[in-house]
Amino acid sequence: MPASKTITTATLLLAPLFALALVSADGHAQKRGAQPQKNKKLYCWEENGAKVCGDALPAEAAGARRTEFNASGRHTGEIERAMTPAERAEAAAAAAADKVRAENDEARLRREMAMAESYATEEDLRKSFSERILLLEESLKASELGVVGLRQSLVALLRQAGENELAGKPITPVARKNINTQHAELRRRERLFAQQRVQRASLDEELDSVLARYREIKQGQMAPAQSATAPATQPPATGG
Repeated sequence: MPASKTITTATLLLAPLFALALVSADGHAQKRGAQPQKNKKLYCWEENGAKVCGDALPAEAAGARRTEFNASGRHTGEIERAMTPAERAEAAAAAAADKVRAENDEARLRREMAMAESYATEEDLRKSFSERILLLEESLKASELGVVGLRQSLVALLRQAGENELAGKPITPVARKNINTQHAELRRRERLFAQQRVQRASLDEELDSVLARYREIKQGQMAPAQSATAPATQPPATGG
């Protein structure tokens, strides 16, 4: 027989025995005039791989998984073990992530409803996106010109430094600093330019998604109105 079944069977066999002991103890208490313990419980838990049962739960077993029985030996519940600090932290992080996700969903729903109320027609919504696209494209042009200009300036500084070395002249600290500064700024502008290109590409996808959602919202708003204004169906005429 598997160990798990043996433990379960042992628990079911031990619980009534402990319950009988509790009932007997209550009976003796009544004979002595003492108040019987109505809410007495029996606990069964594992300790060092063995099943242990008792009417009192020791402090070291307070966080362990346990089975509870009432004074009659009836199974009343299962208490899972207490979580470890790492598990509690993980559960708290998951709960926080769920809360943020729910808040984001609510915010998105509010934005979508505001969008449907702000733009009377699909063309108005397209115009709004066209303005955003135009501004971003202007920024792209400016960033591209900045990258080209910085690259040309850096190439000129490097060429001058190379000519000085060929002529046996040392590269001054000021020249080195200018080269490093120009190089760092060029890398920063290139990253910005790359981000703007990604934003420009995603803006078209966002427009398609927003338009689809806009149509769904508008259709959902129109459906109840159409149902309310639809003429009532006349019953068929009967001969007579």
